[in-house]
Amino acid sequence: MSDLSTTAVLEDPVAAELLASTEPARLAYTWRDGTPRVVPIWFHWDGERLVFGSPAGAPKVAVLRERPDVAVTIDRAAEFPYKALLLRGTAEVRDVDGLVPEYVSSAHRYFGEEQGTAWVEMVGQLGLRMVRVSVTPQWARVLDFETRFASALARAMAGAR
Repeated sequence: MSDLSTTAVLEDPVAAELLASTEPARLAYTWRDGTPRVVPIWFHWDGERLVFGSPAGAPKVAVLRERPDVAVTIDRAAEFPYKALLLRGTAEVRDVDGLVPEYVSSAHRYFGEEQGTAWVEMVGQLGLRMVRVSVTPQWARVLDFETRFASALARAMAGAR
């Protein structure tokens, strides 16, 4: 799939399935000391970017403002064949008043309407300042472990070393 554009990869049925799923994203970024960090996080796909809501005081927020290059994985690895969407991009962090709208949408998608509404009400009562983190994918790849494998495995299967 390396010859496909990022846009074409994101239109792939496996990518579309994962972007609509309730699997958490795994957001990878680089901490101040240069070490990697990965956090599971709810996401909302708006058709162009992944959007995350986060409390403004979360440690990752200040670091993402300083070091916005990120990688994101959304995968379904509980059963074979595994499926994974791998993304890279630059995080844009923006302060918002109240709850991040995409966070509210995520709560309903992950929990269902009734529990999502209860969660949003509870979080809203905490009076947290939130930020909206958006990542426009600049690179994307799909692995389905049927026809698309990690590059080293694909090369070995093709007889190359």
